[in-house]
Amino acid sequence: MNLAFLSPLYDRSGPWASAYVATAGGTEDAAARQELLAREAREALGDQGADDATCRAVYEALRTVPDGTNPPGRAVFATEGQVVLDRPLSTAPESRVDVGWAPLPRAAPLVDLAATEPVCLLARIDRQGADFELRGPLSSAPAGGAEGEDRPLHRTGSADWSERHVQNAVENTWERNAALVAEALAEHRERTGAEVVVLAGEQRECVAVRDRLPEPLREVTVLAEHGTRHPGSSARAGEHLLDQELAAIRGAHAERHASAALDRFRAGRGDGGRTDAAEGVPALVEAAREHRIAQLLVRTGGPDLGREVWVGREPEQIAVRRTDAKTLGTGEPLSARADDALLRAAAATGAEVLAVRPLTDREGTGATVADEPAGGFGAVLRWPYAEGETEGG
Repeated sequence: MNLAFLSPLYDRSGPWASAYVATAGGTEDAAARQELLAREAREALGDQGADDATCRAVYEALRTVPDGTNPPGRAVFATEGQVVLDRPLSTAPESRVDVGWAPLPRAAPLVDLAATEPVCLLARIDRQGADFELRGPLSSAPAGGAEGEDRPLHRTGSADWSERHVQNAVENTWERNAALVAEALAEHRERTGAEVVVLAGEQRECVAVRDRLPEPLREVTVLAEHGTRHPGSSARAGEHLLDQELAAIRGAHAERHASAALDRFRAGRGDGGRTDAAEGVPALVEAAREHRIAQLLVRTGGPDLGREVWVGREPEQIAVRRTDAKTLGTGEPLSARADDALLRAAAATGAEVLAVRPLTDREGTGATVADEPAGGFGAVLRWPYAEGETEGG
C-alpha cells in the first residue's frame, strides 16, 4: 500500500477521532440504519473524550453515503471539528462501529480493510486505436486513449495481384496504429502510476501492442480473455467476465508482490554479518528513526501491534521507552500504539506498507512460525545494518 493518501493526517498535531463504520446495505431502511451507525460512532467518540465539534463532524460525514458509491465500509478521520480524510473500505470492519480518540490517527486498520489491490490501466484495443480506463477495486475512471488511421483497416477477399497493395497497406496501418497505442499506453502508465496494464480486445491487436511496449512495461502487462473496445448489449456477459478477470489479475499481482517482499525479508535476516531486514518492535522503532524502512510488513493479529510506544510531534520521534523519547528532541512524549506510530513513520519517508498473512499459511513454502516477523512486524531495509551495528537496541 502506498501511503501518500495519509499525508493530510500527519500535517496536524491532533488529537484524532478515527471511525471505522460499516455501510448500511441498499435496503429500504438503509438511510435510517446509516443514521443510527453515525449516531453510535458520535456517542462512542464522546464517551472516549472527543470534543463536541469533532464528534459532530464525524457524525455528519457518516450519516449519508456519497452519491454513486456503496462501499462495504468507510474510515473517517477528524480533528478540531473537521473531517480530514474520508476513505472507502473494501472490507467492512468486524464490528459495525469501531472508533478511537488518540494522539495519533488510528490508521493501521486500513492495511487490512482498505483496498490494497493495485490500480490497473485497462486498454480496450481495436485496429484503429484504444480507449484507456483506470480500474481499481471500488472505482473506475476514463483515462484517455489513442486514435490511429481509419483506413485502410480491412483486408479484401481477393487474391488478385491488383489487390495485394491494398492488403499490404492494411498491414502497414495495423502496425502503425499498434505502435501509436503502445506509445500512448506507456505515457499514460507513467503519468498514472498504474502497477498493472491489461489489454482487452482481439488477440492479434493486443499482441501487436504488447510486443511494442518497453520491456519493463511488458513484464507487468496481461492480455485479457474478455472485453472489447465498443461493448454493446450483446457483449454484457463478456463485460461481466472482464470485471471478474480484472479482479483476479489485481489480486494475483498483489499476492506476488507481498510474497516477494516476504521472501526478501526472510533472505535479509542477518546471521552475524550484513542484515537487510528487521523485525520486532524495538528493531522497527530504531529503523524508523533512521529512515531505513523501505517496506513495512504488518501481520494481521500480531501480538505486538498494539504494544505501547512513545512519540513526539515528528514521525521519527518514536521510542520504546518514555525516557528514551525525551532524548529524541521531543517535548512531553505521548503514548501511542506501535502499529499507528510505525505507519506514520513509514508514510513520512515514502515507505510501502504490506499486509501479510502468516507464512505458515502459504502452501509449499515449508515455512514455520520461526520464519514469521517477530510480534507481527517486519521490514525490508533501504540500507542494511553492517556487521557490528546495533539493531533494536
